[in-house]
Amino acid sequence: MRHTFVVSERTIGRAAFLGVVGAGVAGLFVGRDVVGAVGRLVPDRVASIVPSSGWRIYTIGSSMPKIDPAAYRLRIEGLVERPVSYTLDDLSGMGVEEQVSDFHCVTGWSVADVHWRGLRFQRLLEEARPLPGAAWLRFVSGEVPYDDVLSLEQAFLPDVMLALEMDGAPLPRPHGAPARVVMPQMYGYKSVKWVDRIEVRRDFQPGYWEQRGYDSDAWVDGSNGY
Repeated sequence: MRHTFVVSERTIGRAAFLGVVGAGVAGLFVGRDVVGAVGRLVPDRVASIVPSSGWRIYTIGSSMPKIDPAAYRLRIEGLVERPVSYTLDDLSGMGVEEQVSDFHCVTGWSVADVHWRGLRFQRLLEEARPLPGAAWLRFVSGEVPYDDVLSLEQAFLPDVMLALEMDGAPLPRPHGAPARVVMPQMYGYKSVKWVDRIEVRRDFQPGYWEQRGYDSDAWVDGSNGY
């Protein structure tokens, strides 16, 4: 069984919650030198309820986005010949693929053998048709102001996808429903959840965590001090 863990005031009480926010999130804002210390900064009364393995769910706001699947529209725009908008049904009918891959968080934990089902970015961009000079994809999350980027070369790697399902079921809300990026070779902050818009760009634009000291190329075992 896989576990999800959402740090919230309701879960651990106000005092402990403020301890996690003050120690964990503030530490992450400082940058890569502090990332390895986050686990040591969590108060003892919180550490006992944090699973030693499995998922941890992080948000940058006070709550996770809640997106109605029936009203969902994924927009692809920017440096393209034809901006497009897709419903969830549109995406599901575009030739989804499956894969099993590990997920690694920059804070030091991993989940092995996650089953994903979704679309490769080559297929997703076919109708929009990126123009000459297109080099980057910026993924804008419904969790404002979260965003991040991958180069086209990175996004077109064979194990990178826009996931619609996880472990045999529609993507759960804590994992980015209705659609999220899956980039197994990089740390999880590159796998943007609750994707609302994909912007095709000529130039690099630092993502949310890159603006706060994280590496833009977040290769597992090759960035952020790990």
